[in-house]
Amino acid sequence: MMKVEADAAGYTASEAAYLAHVGQFWAQRWPADVPREARYPLGEIAITEYLREWARRTPAKPAIVFYGREISYGELDRLSDRFAALLGRYGFKRGDRVAVFLPNCPQFFVAFYGILKAGGVHVPVNPMFREAEFIYELNDTAAEILVTHDQLLPVVEASRAETSVRHVLATSFLDMLPDEPFGPLPSALTVPRGPLPAGVVDLMAALVAETGEAPQIEADLDAVAALNYTGGTTGMPKGCVHTQRNMLYTAATGTSITADIGPDAIIINFWPIFWMAGEDFGILIPVISGGTCVLLARWDPEAYMAAVERYKVTFSAMVVDNAVELMEHPRIGDHDLTSLQDVVVASFVKKLNVSFREGWRTHTGATLREAAWGMTETHSVDTFTRGFQEGDADLKARQVFCGLPVPGTVFKIMEFGSDRLKPLGEEGELCVRSPSLLKGYWNKPDATREGLVGGWLRTGDIGMIGEDGSIHFLGRRKEMLKVKGMSVFPAEIEAVLGQHPAVTGSGVIGREDPVRGQVPVAFVTLHPAQAGKVSADDLTAFCRERLAVYKIPELRIAESLPMTTTGKVKKEELAQQL
Repeated sequence: MMKVEADAAGYTASEAAYLAHVGQFWAQRWPADVPREARYPLGEIAITEYLREWARRTPAKPAIVFYGREISYGELDRLSDRFAALLGRYGFKRGDRVAVFLPNCPQFFVAFYGILKAGGVHVPVNPMFREAEFIYELNDTAAEILVTHDQLLPVVEASRAETSVRHVLATSFLDMLPDEPFGPLPSALTVPRGPLPAGVVDLMAALVAETGEAPQIEADLDAVAALNYTGGTTGMPKGCVHTQRNMLYTAATGTSITADIGPDAIIINFWPIFWMAGEDFGILIPVISGGTCVLLARWDPEAYMAAVERYKVTFSAMVVDNAVELMEHPRIGDHDLTSLQDVVVASFVKKLNVSFREGWRTHTGATLREAAWGMTETHSVDTFTRGFQEGDADLKARQVFCGLPVPGTVFKIMEFGSDRLKPLGEEGELCVRSPSLLKGYWNKPDATREGLVGGWLRTGDIGMIGEDGSIHFLGRRKEMLKVKGMSVFPAEIEAVLGQHPAVTGSGVIGREDPVRGQVPVAFVTLHPAQAGKVSADDLTAFCRERLAVYKIPELRIAESLPMTTTGKVKKEELAQQL
């Protein structure tokens, strides 16, 4: 095996020398059974052309299975064509943004591919949002067309007058369920359809009636194709500008480097597909590979086990907590899960360990491994751990072990607040450059200049490249909290609390929690005239109306907040009070 000589002074002198040095380690440690280049099954063509081509080659093959309802490649191609044609009836123009405010359902796929076929920009909106969050994202994108779910219409109707939305199309779970659904159904899937408000169009009825031709637009792989929102330290979310080339690269590395997924793959996905990881594993990777996505509306262990057994699922992504829940489930022995060939997990609350891995092998024969390091800014799949499981080497390394960069992606470690490169083995700011890197933050030039420096994303996260070249994520330097794997930003909660007329100040920090990972805790001061009149419960109710449920903080009313001389809350002192 080649020996790589380290010269700390030399390879930190310039970026080129640094990358050449660490690149030797990456080449040396590359697992023998992992391809060294990303695989593009049909070439570097548009995502939409992948759908069209698989629909031509395998028109009857299921692209999506939803509780027994099979949507073939041919049907998904036709429905998304009709959606693209339908957009034109509402004055849609190439480059316009279309907001998709849907939970996991096949209609999400129809809208996603239809928007891209029309040359539009896909804007996924978190279906857990309350009115204030919804209004902000719709207005930030200036989306005039909204696709939503009938159960989310109360939020839409309460907010619509304050947004740019002019056309609303709504659908229901029942629109895509068979007469006799398979498996346990979440209660939300059985809610009867109600009458649509005036001016709201029935999406599926409109698609059935649509007779127009899909616009014949030559896809531009480098045009803006999606705005994927991530939180920001300013308290307001930022739209990450992504292209079809970003999506294609992520799917190509996901199907060949991160995992080995081909046209015979049956992929189960319950991760929210508005979320970047859910989009990757639920929408992009199945269609790029020509495989099938077994889609669940939400996580449910009974439904998961039943679906894996019935459809002979081969690939799954989950969080460690899901795997543990399955292993502890009293009915796991009633289901055959041995079709699972590859299962990747994300360690959020519970962390992957040798015991969990051994238990999973006992039940399925497969080996659990960490999925990848990634961010919304990078389209989420930037490293791989495949090939490092022998002797549990990945779990015995310094955590969190993220493996090596996927081909075309490179990392470096910088000193926070400076341009100085850090030697291997030293902690610093994790910086990444990738073909899937966002082009900028929508409507936020200052954030773009701050985050994207010389083609690199300065993540603000603490990381390390080990002396063997492996990538390690050591924590988030920003204040961001992780509540059951979902990102929560204290500044956003503080901004909401600041809207309450009785609140004069607040500081939000995280409290560690064995079930949720972290819980936001808000210390709040009140106007003297309101002391004793406004309770913590009142403030919780106020937050509940404006924040997704996982963002709602524990409230603690304080007489004062520890402040710096520049007027900032000393959060380290708040942490001591916990």
